[in-house]
Amino acid sequence: MTAVREKILRYYKGTEGEETAVRLVDLAEQAMKTQKFRLSGFLDPYGVGIAETIAANYSNLSVRFDGGYAGAERQRAMLLHDAFGGTPAFDIVAIEARWNGDFVHLSHRDVLGSLMGLGVERDLLGDLLVAGGSVKILADKKMADFFLTNCNKIGSASVQCALVELDSIIPREERCKEISATVASLRVDSVAAAGFGTSRSRAAADIEADKLKLNWQSVKNVSQLVKAGDVISLRGRGRLEVAEVRGQTKKGRVGVLLKRYL
Repeated sequence: MTAVREKILRYYKGTEGEETAVRLVDLAEQAMKTQKFRLSGFLDPYGVGIAETIAANYSNLSVRFDGGYAGAERQRAMLLHDAFGGTPAFDIVAIEARWNGDFVHLSHRDVLGSLMGLGVERDLLGDLLVAGGSVKILADKKMADFFLTNCNKIGSASVQCALVELDSIIPREERCKEISATVASLRVDSVAAAGFGTSRSRAAADIEADKLKLNWQSVKNVSQLVKAGDVISLRGRGRLEVAEVRGQTKKGRVGVLLKRYL
């Protein structure tokens, strides 16, 4: 084991990112050995951060990201050796599945559940863009024929699938609402309650159910502290960014500026 590999894996050992770090370090070392490039599966934002950390620790190695369209949340990492002179592709396709939206409403969870039910691994799937009676599925290029042949039902709805151009996907424009609040402390349950408009007990229940994430990682306990720049996400409710911590008020509470992405 190289010293760089050992340092990185020791850093992520015991965290939710450990398996991702192992896979990405393997790819990085393959790219270094061949002086070419290696392409990862689709990563969530936490995985993207791991890929950036790994690339920064290897000399002559850079990393690029692409999720198929501007603003994609899930992206593939390309670990690229500086000596490689080619123009490698990210091998991402978009498959559109359509159903009768007048009679059936399908959610992101419905789509993901059906695709996973087909035996598709999560890292082969990018963003799932549900709108009305259709979903655009960003996926690894090698999965295109599989989806066109096998994806004929999502939830209770029959669907028809076809390849669409990546250029047809409208870049994501997120709406953001600023929330100025005071909280009893910077505990994650307190800040989440203020940002999502719920009680601390409700936030604690969401943590217990693993619905609430801090920087895309499970929250271990309600007393975990947040800081400026952290991102809190709640399944089905979007995410918050802790934009600013403004210090204590005269009553001993902490002022925060939150950005809630809708």
